[in-house]
Amino acid sequence: MSHFEIAEIAGILNGELYLSSNPPEKYISQIVTDSRTFFRGGNALFFALVGLRNNGHDYIPELIGKGIDIFVVSEKQWVSGEASFILVEDTTEALQKLAAFNRSKYKYPVIGITGSNGKTIVKEWLHDLLTEYFKIVRSPKSYNSQVGVPLSVLLMNKNFNLGIFEAGISMPGEMQELERIIKPGIGIFTNIGDAHQENFGSLPQKIQEKLKLFKSAKKLVFQVDDELCEKEIGKFCKNNSIAPVSWTLYNKEALLSFSIKKQENNTLINVGVKQESYSFEIPFADLSSIKNACHCFACIWALTGSPETCLHRFAKLETIAMRLEIKQGINNCLLINDYYNSDLNSLAIALSVLQQQAAKSHLRKTVILSDIRQTGIPRHELYGEVNRLLAGWGIDGLVGIGPEITGRSGIFSMEKIFYPTLYDFEKSFKKEHFRDAVVLIKGAREFTFEKISALLQQKTHQTVFEIDLNALAHNLNEFRKLLKHGTKVMVMVKAFSYGTGDVEIAKMLQYQDVDYLAVAVADEGVRLRDAGIQIPIVVMNSEEHSFQNFIDYHLEPNIYSLELLHAFSKAVSQNALEGFPVHLKIDTGMNRLGFKTGGEIRSVISKIKSSGLLRIKSVSSHLAGSDDPLLDYFTMGQISSFQKTCAAISKELACPFDRHILNSAGIERFTNHQFEMVRLGIGLYGISQTGLPLENVGTLKSTVSQVKTVSKKETIGYNRGGKIRQESKIAVVPLGYADGMDRKLGNKNGSAFINGERVPIIGNICMDMLMLDVTGIEVKPGDEVEFFGPNISVVEVAKKAGTIPYEILTGISQRVKRIYLQE
Repeated sequence: MSHFEIAEIAGILNGELYLSSNPPEKYISQIVTDSRTFFRGGNALFFALVGLRNNGHDYIPELIGKGIDIFVVSEKQWVSGEASFILVEDTTEALQKLAAFNRSKYKYPVIGITGSNGKTIVKEWLHDLLTEYFKIVRSPKSYNSQVGVPLSVLLMNKNFNLGIFEAGISMPGEMQELERIIKPGIGIFTNIGDAHQENFGSLPQKIQEKLKLFKSAKKLVFQVDDELCEKEIGKFCKNNSIAPVSWTLYNKEALLSFSIKKQENNTLINVGVKQESYSFEIPFADLSSIKNACHCFACIWALTGSPETCLHRFAKLETIAMRLEIKQGINNCLLINDYYNSDLNSLAIALSVLQQQAAKSHLRKTVILSDIRQTGIPRHELYGEVNRLLAGWGIDGLVGIGPEITGRSGIFSMEKIFYPTLYDFEKSFKKEHFRDAVVLIKGAREFTFEKISALLQQKTHQTVFEIDLNALAHNLNEFRKLLKHGTKVMVMVKAFSYGTGDVEIAKMLQYQDVDYLAVAVADEGVRLRDAGIQIPIVVMNSEEHSFQNFIDYHLEPNIYSLELLHAFSKAVSQNALEGFPVHLKIDTGMNRLGFKTGGEIRSVISKIKSSGLLRIKSVSSHLAGSDDPLLDYFTMGQISSFQKTCAAISKELACPFDRHILNSAGIERFTNHQFEMVRLGIGLYGISQTGLPLENVGTLKSTVSQVKTVSKKETIGYNRGGKIRQESKIAVVPLGYADGMDRKLGNKNGSAFINGERVPIIGNICMDMLMLDVTGIEVKPGDEVEFFGPNISVVEVAKKAGTIPYEILTGISQRVKRIYLQE
C-alpha cells in the first residue's frame, strides 16, 4: 500500500487524533482488521471494526502487547496514553474512506468484476494472461466484501500499472460503497445465480444491485445469451453511457461472437470482433471454464484493443485452487498447500493460517517458498520484505527454491537452505529433514510445488474427505445470527467432529472464538490439549478411570449421577484442589444420562456446598425431539421442567452458572429459550431444520480406477447383484463399506456425480470398492467422482441409506484421508 503518516490518515478520515506520550514517527505500511491475522511487526494500523458478534475494540489490549501502537476506534473509552488513536464515528466507513482516497491517487486502468460465480477465476486468469505486459495489483484470494474490497484497493501503489478487483454483495445497498472504492474503468459481469438470493426480492433486482459497481465505467463486458442479463445490462449501459462489450456463444447479436470445438481435454475457441478474427485454445472442456475464458478475452480486447499478443497464454491457463489445503504429512508434519500463486499479499494470508495451525503447539514453523512473481517491487527490496514477513510470523526455517530467492539468500535471518530449481530440491530430499513441523508450501504455479506436497504427504488411497473450513465458519456465523448478544456457544467436536477431524476443526473453532468445545470421552479432550487447544473443554461422558486426565489436562466433567459426583470429588481432593469446574446434566425426558429426581439434585447441591471442592459452571439438559414439530408439546414440557430445576439450583447456590438445553435444531426452532449458552452440533456441518443458508462442509470423493465394457448377458459384483439390460460401461472406484459407504446404497439405490452427470451405483458395494454404471458418458481412469458434497447432499444419501446424516458423517473410516480447505 501507499505509505501514509498518522496525521495524514487522521485528516483523510476526518478523525480526532490522540497521540501517545511517545508518538510514532513513521509511515503506516500495514492495515490490520483482524487481531488473529497479526502476529508481530511494525508500521501497522489497526481498525477496530464492529460487527454483529465481534467488536474489534475488545482486542486492543492484546494488540498493544503484540506491538501495534496506532488504532482507529469509534469508542472513545478505549483512548489512552498507551498508544495513539484516531477517533471516528464508524470504523468500517473509515476503512472504506481511506481505501477510496488511496484509489483516487492512481490513474492507471482498473478492472472491476462482479457476478454470482467465477469472479475469482476470471481475476486470476486475467492476471496470468496479462502478467507479461502489466504490473498488476489484484484482490488477494477472494477479498470481495465490504472489508475485503478496501483492504484490496489499499494495496494500490505507484509500482503497479493495472488493478483487477472483484466485488461481491449479499444484500441490497452494499454495492454503492464498493463502487466508490474501486471506481472501475472496465467492468466484467460474469453471470447471475441463486447465491444470497434470500436477501433479494428477485433476480432482476439482484442484477440491478450488482450493476451499481459499474455506474462510472467506460466499458462493460457481459454475455448476452442469458435473456435476463441481456435485458438488464443493456438497459444499464444505455442509461449510463457505457460502451457494451457484449459477447455470445450461440450466435446472438453481440459485439464478439465465439464458436467452440470441444476435444477430450481442451477446447478450440474462435472469435470474431469488428471484422477481425482470432483463435486460441484452453486446456479445459467444461462450459464454465469456456465462459470464463471468453470473459477474459473480451476484457483483454476492451483493455488493449490487440489481444493477439496474449493468445498463446490461454493454452497455459491452469485450474485455480480457490482455497489452500491442509493435510497430514510424514513424520508428524502438517502440510499447508498454497501453491497456485506467489505474491506478498497471499504469502501474508498463508502465514496467518500457518500460525493458526501451529498456535500453542510444539511444532516448528517451516516455509517452502519459490521466487515471488509479478510484484512491481525491486528485487532486493522485495525479498527484504519477505524476510520481514517470515521473521514477523516467527518462522523457524525457510526452504527457498528458485534462482531469484537463492541469489538473495543472505537477506534471510532464519535457519535456511536454498535450491536453484525444484529438481535440485528433489535430488537432495530426505524424509528425516521434515519432522514435527507445520509446513507451508507456497509457490508460483510454474514451480509445480504439488510435487513437493506429494513427497511430504502421508500416502493414502485415492478416496478423500474434503472439509471446507470456510463453510464451517460460515455455518457457525449463521447460527450466531440467531443468538442474543452475549449468548455463549458450545460446539460439539465429539466422534472426530462428526467424522470431519478433531484437531483441525477444534483449531478453527478456537480461531473463531467459540466459548466451549464438547467431546464424548476424556481421550478426545487430551488429544485436543496436546494439539494446543486452550479453550474450555467439556467431557460429556465422564468415566472414573479418566479422572486424573481431567485434572492434568484441565478438562471439565459432565456430572450426571451421585456416584460420579462422589468419585470425582474424591479425585479432586486427592489432588489438593478446590473449586474445580463441573457441569451438571439434568434428565428432563430423554431418559439417557442425567439427574432425574429432585431428591438427587438436592443431594448434589448439598455435596457441592459442603465440600467446596467443585464449582458448577453450567447446568444442561437434552431435548429429545427438537427437530420434530409433532413433538413440540413435549419439547416445551422439557424446557419448562429445565427452567424450574435450574431455578431451584440457583436458589441454593451463591455462584451463578450457565444454562443450556438447545441443540442445533433447538437453536433454530426455539430461539427464545437459548438461556446463557447453546450447543451447536450437526448444524455446524451444514444440516438445517428451517432452511438456514448453510454451506456444504464435507465432500466425499474418489477417482476411477478402471473402466470396462460389460455385455448384457453379464452381471456386476457379489451375488451377481448388478443386473444390466444392454451392453454397459462400468467404472470401478476404490471406495467401499470399509471406508464408510453404506451397503444399502448399492444396486442403483445410491448414486455418484462424475463429469457433470449423476450415475447409479450398480451391484453390491464391496469392502474396498464399488462399481458405477457410466454408460453413455465419457469416463476414464483418474476421473474424479463425488459421492456426497455440492452436487449430492449428505441428507439425500442418509435418506437413501435409511438413516440420518450423523451416521453417514461419523461412519467415514479413519483410513479415508481428510483434506482441509481454507481461504
